[in-house]
Amino acid sequence: MRCPFCSHMESKVTDSRNAIEMNAIKRRRECLKCQKRFTTFEHVDLTIQIKKRDGTYEDFLQEKLIKGLSAACRYTKVSHDQVRTLVDKITQDLVERQLQQIDSKSLGEIVMRHLKNIDMIAYIRFACVYKRFKDIKELIETIQKISPQGEDTSILIKEEKEQNYAAEERGN
Repeated sequence: MRCPFCSHMESKVTDSRNAIEMNAIKRRRECLKCQKRFTTFEHVDLTIQIKKRDGTYEDFLQEKLIKGLSAACRYTKVSHDQVRTLVDKITQDLVERQLQQIDSKSLGEIVMRHLKNIDMIAYIRFACVYKRFKDIKELIETIQKISPQGEDTSILIKEEKEQNYAAEERGN
């Protein structure tokens, strides 16, 4: 490790701590030449490959996941800090599994499991992109699966039937 003060290449580690929230190790170092101290962070190198739906592979990138989750959480009660914390949890989940590759479907399920516990609207928004619903019926079924017991989702079904009926009328 090069000293940031004198550029000497040799230093010794005086203290080492896990920085779990950052997925890193924090090290306190002392330059063997100028005796000045500095801190370094050693981050875990996640070399997990994501197998996409089309069969291609892509590196797992936390920033890409943050971008997708931020879009799903926009205009909800979920803050950007909560999104970053969620991505850290998901990353930690992947590290603990010691995976070298994961398919995008499995990663999406992990994300949705976490989102479901945080915010239902963000969950539905993410599900719309992730599951690629083909029609409103699939969306309504997903909403009904996560709706608290007793909550009335029949109004959505009634509106869908009315829209289908109107479309049939126009077609005839």
